[in-house]
Amino acid sequence: MIPFLAAGARFPPAGRALREPNGLLAAGGDLSVPTLLEAYTHGIFPWFSEGDPILWWSPDPRMVLPTTEMHLSRSLRRRLRRRDFRVSFDEAFEEVLRACAKPREPGGGTWLVPEMQAAYTALRDHGYAHSVEVWLDGRLAGGLYGVGIGRMFFGESMFSRRTDGSKIAIACLAAQMAAWGMPLIDCQMATGHLESLGARLLPRRVFLAWVSALCAEPGPGAWRFDEGLDPAAALARASEEAARS
Repeated sequence: MIPFLAAGARFPPAGRALREPNGLLAAGGDLSVPTLLEAYTHGIFPWFSEGDPILWWSPDPRMVLPTTEMHLSRSLRRRLRRRDFRVSFDEAFEEVLRACAKPREPGGGTWLVPEMQAAYTALRDHGYAHSVEVWLDGRLAGGLYGVGIGRMFFGESMFSRRTDGSKIAIACLAAQMAAWGMPLIDCQMATGHLESLGARLLPRRVFLAWVSALCAEPGPGAWRFDEGLDPAAALARASEEAARS
């Protein structure tokens, strides 16, 4: 059995999460900014469907993408070097949320229900949630959003409207984070797509140690892409530096 939390209640330790379904830790509580910050800094995130109570998760193992280990396919590397796109932080946060909330299949549902969208918008207003936008021909072609605390980024969802839209977003995010000395993107659940980009699984205890250390460190300040950022070159350079260290 999992506990049902009152609003504002503390979370149980992540190690008490169920094995099946993997990572289910608690239900109830609220989606206030303090509650969400408490959750993320302890490796916990909300995920539930419309009509269900709020459910809180901390799976074991945890899928993460080390920013110096992102894999760029040949086609993606060529696309990045064409520079026929523009990337930005936080220029269209609400539009990114709405795009991520659209069902992936006709008639399908979404976990990014209106109260979740409102919660992440509140986190954005407090400087903790960020979106990455990819623009092609002046239109939003793809993007992602997540939560940044200290030197840790917790990825939540991404979408594409044009070919490689989400891949460009995460490649540029990883390159900029590497330049800032931010080593890890939390991807939450394992997927073949994320694995193809270089994501790998960490035991929860290792992940929680990373989260505790990185969330306690100062963040990058303003979330802006470096002028003239070349993501392919920046990721190659970061990978070489990591290999030497």
